[in-house]
Amino acid sequence: MIGEGIAKGMWLTLTHFVDSYVQDVHYLFKSSRFKASQLPTRQGPDARGLFTVEYPGERLPMPEHFRMIPFLVYNSATGQERCTSCGICAKVCPPQCIWIVRGTDPVTKRPKPEPVEFTIDATICMSCGNCAEFCPFDAIKMDHNYEEATYDRWADLIRTKDKLLKPDTYHYTLHPSAKVAEAANIAKSEKAKNR
Repeated sequence: MIGEGIAKGMWLTLTHFVDSYVQDVHYLFKSSRFKASQLPTRQGPDARGLFTVEYPGERLPMPEHFRMIPFLVYNSATGQERCTSCGICAKVCPPQCIWIVRGTDPVTKRPKPEPVEFTIDATICMSCGNCAEFCPFDAIKMDHNYEEATYDRWADLIRTKDKLLKPDTYHYTLHPSAKVAEAANIAKSEKAKNR
């Protein structure tokens, strides 16, 4: 029959259209259109109708392994930076957007294991996460801040060390499993040390 496929497609579109309003009325009486607890149901395979998160008023929960621009971690208790300016992150970076200047001891003129300058060009960073993955000191991690729009490209998107440094407590809020893993590694090393 001619047009049978068109009729089926139009019927399917109409049923989804009607279901979206029925589901909205159903969730409207649950005191809120968007709740984090309802999100798996609304976006799961058994969901009916359409569901739109009205950004920026509503936001989806960010997955733990989301990657955006990297940041440097420092110990909030001691204030000591984890970065030793080894340069591995700069070597594995595909677009070469990381620049590090290693510090020197003013007395001995020997290199110190801390960066004087650490710069990331966010305009060319592809958020691949290689820098964070290959860092042997867990000094560089991926941020979740994706709202990077700015009017002044050079002032805001060329990140220097002072803009990149964030405490380990911030890192643990983004990655709760990392705190558990670090605590397990510390306990394991303490146990091995006491043997």
